[in-house]
Amino acid sequence: MTATAERRRPAPNRALTLLVVAVAAFAVVFYLWPVTALLWRGRSWASITDVLGDGTTWRILWFTTWQAIVSTVVTVVFALPIAFAIARRRFRGRALLRAFVTVPFVLPTVVVATAFLTLADRLRLDEDPVRLPGTAWAIVLAHVFFNVAIVTRSVGGYWSQLDGRPEDAARTLGAGPLRTFWSITLPRLRPALLSSGAIVFLFCFTSFGVILILGGLRRVTIETEIWRYATQRTDFETAATLGLIQLAVVLVSLVVNSRIQERLALVERTRATAEVEAENAHRGRGAVVVGAGLALVVIGLPMAVLVEGSLATGDGYGFGFYRALGEQDQRIPLLPVSGWRALWNSLSWATIAAGIATVVGTVAGVAATSPRRGMARLTDIVFLLPLGTSAVIVGFGMLIALDDPPLDFRTRWWIVPIAQAVIGIPFVMRSVSTSLRSIDPRLREAAATLGAAPTKVWREIDLPIASRAMVVGAAFAFAVSIGEFGATAFLARPQRPTVPTAIFRLLGRPGDLAFGQAMALSVILMVITASAVLVIERFRGVVAGEL
Repeated sequence: MTATAERRRPAPNRALTLLVVAVAAFAVVFYLWPVTALLWRGRSWASITDVLGDGTTWRILWFTTWQAIVSTVVTVVFALPIAFAIARRRFRGRALLRAFVTVPFVLPTVVVATAFLTLADRLRLDEDPVRLPGTAWAIVLAHVFFNVAIVTRSVGGYWSQLDGRPEDAARTLGAGPLRTFWSITLPRLRPALLSSGAIVFLFCFTSFGVILILGGLRRVTIETEIWRYATQRTDFETAATLGLIQLAVVLVSLVVNSRIQERLALVERTRATAEVEAENAHRGRGAVVVGAGLALVVIGLPMAVLVEGSLATGDGYGFGFYRALGEQDQRIPLLPVSGWRALWNSLSWATIAAGIATVVGTVAGVAATSPRRGMARLTDIVFLLPLGTSAVIVGFGMLIALDDPPLDFRTRWWIVPIAQAVIGIPFVMRSVSTSLRSIDPRLREAAATLGAAPTKVWREIDLPIASRAMVVGAAFAFAVSIGEFGATAFLARPQRPTVPTAIFRLLGRPGDLAFGQAMALSVILMVITASAVLVIERFRGVVAGEL
């Protein structure tokens, strides 16, 4: 390496350090401080004993836990055939099936809830003796719809590289397909099942929009109780105490799951996906049909019914509900702006949030792959924490913490995209860090040997590879931001609603017009998020196991 290049090496390190300090300050101000302030507010021993001494709290905690467990188990059962179809078989339309399965994961929870309300209406499941809305089973079905992509893609990615010879040996010895799967395949999939199951449980345990809309007043969880105590009862101390209890349960579940995975993890011999697919070219066609059929029923039916409901105007089919979104005389009293204006708010704020998440997440991703292990570990922990924190806690924390100078931000319009960016940053950071770790270090060493300065190495080698991962992360951040409801419900001003808050208000009004406009907005949001999924699929392969 030349002397000039050697003298220039510290500069990028100093620049990186300054950028890391800047994004760390962002994380402290807009995540760590609000969450800490919220939890500190609920630290009172008297408040904790009062909340824990109330039998209602334990009933809510029990329902929150068991519905999350049941939702996780049912999700895994439904997802396994789909995962097999995607993982072990190469067939025409597989990429489309993978994208189709991913769409629900990025759909806003209010859209998912609206889809199941529409499904219940069309199938007459909202009448006696069934009355699906307001039951735990409506919540479980919605959670399966929402989370099936997590299991499908995580388990499918792991399954696609498993050596199939142990199964071949079992079949040679006379074992049938079910016994082979139960005795050989399922134990080998256990690490992936535990990992994806833990994520599904976390999402179901902290679910907000689905519970709020489908559960109604009868089915409440800790998440919805935090929102009710904070916004309807203005009892911030009790809401903060519930948030503290929720966070404690989430942390305990993560620690327990981590220990279980350490004990049960198996050392597996993996093979190239293409090689496994070639060996299975003539096997499992029935399972492919079952997997694709389940995907169409579990995922396709609610979305199809939602589209049909948005076009059914009572005297036929048309775009009446869509036109009503922009008509002054059709405006719903609880919605101070038109539906199209709410859509503009969501698009503009999600774009800003995705931009912030991309910049901060990219810097964090670079720092997480830094040779300085202390900085890398700290960055990785801090910027992945929002994945384990409910959006309600993030929004509620900002509401009560950012209300005094010099951090009096809660009334500023940009606090909404900031909150959305906080939730989207982990997706960008994970994408970028995974991509950078995949770069062969010999490429950098060769460039440095030829005299390239660190900035040029980054520009010519790291950036072209990381840029695709940045697009994937930005698409995820945009999709998550445009449908974000938990934090936005606390921070969005009534005069500037987003599409999810507008849908929630429309669903709270009686009449076909309000419900039809809610369905129309839901379909529009579904199309936008599906477009983001197509972008993600276009750049698929940059991030291994992105879900």
